[in-house]
Amino acid sequence: MDRYHEMRMFEALSERPSLASAARRLNVSGPTVIRAVARLEARLGVTLLLRSTQGVALTPAGAGFMADCTRILKAIDEAEASAKGLHIQARGNLTVVMPLLFTRYVITPLLTRYMDLYPEVRLYAHYHDRLPNLNEEGVDVAVLVGDLPSSSLIARPVGHVRYIVCGSPGYLAAKGEPSVPQDLNDHRLVATQGYRDRVQWDFQEHGEPFSIKARSRLSCATVQTAIDAAASGAGLIRCLSYPVYGYLNSGRLRRVLQPYELPALPVHVVYREGRKASMRLRSFVDFIVDALREHPALRLEMP
Repeated sequence: MDRYHEMRMFEALSERPSLASAARRLNVSGPTVIRAVARLEARLGVTLLLRSTQGVALTPAGAGFMADCTRILKAIDEAEASAKGLHIQARGNLTVVMPLLFTRYVITPLLTRYMDLYPEVRLYAHYHDRLPNLNEEGVDVAVLVGDLPSSSLIARPVGHVRYIVCGSPGYLAAKGEPSVPQDLNDHRLVATQGYRDRVQWDFQEHGEPFSIKARSRLSCATVQTAIDAAASGAGLIRCLSYPVYGYLNSGRLRRVLQPYELPALPVHVVYREGRKASMRLRSFVDFIVDALREHPALRLEMP
């Protein structure tokens, strides 16, 4: 068996580290997969799998080799597709990493539209609030909120978000609108993290950052719960602007302390390949970049 087929056998373990499931995925017998992995380990001189009564698990060397196998085999598949002219249509698997909250409030409807336009692309969506190592983790595209680390990756800016303070018009009419951050000590504050009796909200004045620490009156386990509580008049909330865009636009919440907000955070779509990118990657990047640039929640001018 050549190296290509051995790598195919090993890569079949990527979805779930089970020899039986890998054999089913490849439509071969279990002993065939076991022998292929054993030959790989003997040739490489390292242990790739740890076997136990509970099943198998990748060793650190196995995890690294798995990432390399996935990348190499994907490149082979794309080379063959290009030779066959299959790049004309977007098809195949695409792995995307996005921030969880950003996906919920902004991207989910866009993913639905993309799948309607490109029915032969299968999306694998993962949720992290960090920039993954696209090569090592087998990720095709990532959406990042915040400043980009130094990287050779291609990054396309799509908009901005910022931390804002807001409250319902009814609450502000009853309790008064804070004119400076120090006024927050006289207000009911809603925390976006459960079991927190105090909050630390960051601001700036004349370019100098500072923080206000105050006791929260209500502590919510999720951001959405805190937003709903603030919209119902429970108090003031500080969160990123995109989850509350609809509330601000409809008038259910009103933004306060704007002169003291921190600088806006950039949003980027990040990926590896440039001109050699597959059609599925190019179709997704072009679609999501255009859609996010048009999204009102990512504009600097907000209600």
